[in-house]
Amino acid sequence: MPLRMHFGTEDLLNCRFALSPAWETQQAVRLLARPGQWGHHLPWLRRSVRAAETLGLEPLWLLMPRQGWTPDFLCPPPGGPVQSFDEEIERLRATDPVTAKEEMARALADTPGAAASPLGLAMLGDPARAVQRVADATVRAWETLVAPHWQRLRALLEADVAFHTRRLADGGLAALFDGLHPHVTWADGALTIRRAEDAAQTLGGEGLTLMPSVFVWPDVVSGFHAPWRPAVVYPARGIGSLWSEAEAGPGSPEALERLLGVNRAAVLAALTEPASTTALAARLGLAPSSVSVHLSTLRGAGLLTSRRVRHQVLYERTPLGIALSAGDGELA
Repeated sequence: MPLRMHFGTEDLLNCRFALSPAWETQQAVRLLARPGQWGHHLPWLRRSVRAAETLGLEPLWLLMPRQGWTPDFLCPPPGGPVQSFDEEIERLRATDPVTAKEEMARALADTPGAAASPLGLAMLGDPARAVQRVADATVRAWETLVAPHWQRLRALLEADVAFHTRRLADGGLAALFDGLHPHVTWADGALTIRRAEDAAQTLGGEGLTLMPSVFVWPDVVSGFHAPWRPAVVYPARGIGSLWSEAEAGPGSPEALERLLGVNRAAVLAALTEPASTTALAARLGLAPSSVSVHLSTLRGAGLLTSRRVRHQVLYERTPLGIALSAGDGELA
């Protein structure tokens, strides 16, 4: 059954994108307890499951029922296009204990026996302490599970925002929402999202926040209550190759290496999604200055294009660059 989000004139002008490291951390923690959704994230999980056993994530898992409500305070709404994790965690720590208790009680009620468990009773009995306990667990999860990969994750998320921003500029909201997720459709001034319950939401001028996410895959999450603005969190493009590239390392066809040189070929092959100089340098283990020179040369040869997205310049392959990096043997 669907959720229908009805747009007014002001809502059409107030659609925006945001990234949230706290959201990615919360979803990473959730994913650890959902083996059926590991899929593309198996390489990350192989490195993370054992480390997670020592992090004391039980307070978070208890508040993440398999079906039902997860407290909004676990992930404060983004205050801008990109917030730092430290900013978000301070807002979590500042949660009103009364609000925290109400949201925790609702979440615990969706897991049979959770509210009466020793941990559930302790959290409901002292919600102020529970907020800090949850915040501490979130920090540990961020530092161990997400932060070591954040540069790569952020580059992928920003590339997704750039892609969909271009679609919005080229074709309006219909083009933006087309292909966002199989469960998302746009027609007659309303965004429809397939989900468990039938509901309708009039945006009322608040507009819509769109958040690409790595760890929300394969789901789409939608519809938030205050303090969140109406939002849709959807899987970012390029997740399928994210961890396989990190695990196996970038490669390039042998003929391409003979043509361009090993490092320049590696830079071209690594651009399966738009990326910045810094992200490519980290991915390839090369100096940013060297990567910058290679990018300039490849762009000058017509193999790459570049565009500025806020504070970064993102590079992506042209059709010629894609053909050359395919390694079909025609270069030999």
